[in-house]
Amino acid sequence: MTRPPTAAQRRVIDAADPVTGRLRGTQAQLAALVRHGLAFRHPRPPHDHFLTPAGHRTREAAPEQPADPPKADTGTGDAGATGVFAARVGGEEGVGPAGPARAREVHSAWQGLLELRRMTNPDGGTDRPCGWERAHLVRAAGLALEAAGHRPAGPVGTDGYRVRATPQPEAVAVQGPDDATLRACAATLEETGWQVGEHTEPRTRARYLLASPRRV
Repeated sequence: MTRPPTAAQRRVIDAADPVTGRLRGTQAQLAALVRHGLAFRHPRPPHDHFLTPAGHRTREAAPEQPADPPKADTGTGDAGATGVFAARVGGEEGVGPAGPARAREVHSAWQGLLELRRMTNPDGGTDRPCGWERAHLVRAAGLALEAAGHRPAGPVGTDGYRVRATPQPEAVAVQGPDDATLRACAATLEETGWQVGEHTEPRTRARYLLASPRRV
């Protein structure tokens, strides 16, 4: 991409599904995004168009916005206040209530992620994470846990799970208030295609999970 997308193309990019990157637009708009490397047309019916990694970066760049002061990176991805769906990873502030509307959003996002697995994994399998999940580990693990009904921790205290980035490649840490919560989270992650091990933090002796997306 040698020049920024047009205003019309930008609107199509911004309106893409926040989880799967599925696009909606005219054929001309979609074809232009494909030419610029911001989208791809899936080879299998119904031949939908999806954002490429470059397309995701373009959307997340948020052009023509005033720069915000730097914030500490907790690995949580999009903030809930942006109005864009973001899986709960634990510890968020200012999030909405966990009512029926949130449950519908989470269910829709999880179904969309399963569809993305089907369409982007080479064998069409939905039993293991896809490329998007490996590129967004914290958000992907948080979505798997929230979709299964686990309770995320609040901004203070340790009343639920917390998913955090780790220095290890393709691995996230999952913390919980007790062993029962950790075992339940481990079972969910394993069922949704993650490899999970239980570890002990040497200094505090706190137990936590280390989870990585399974490839086969």
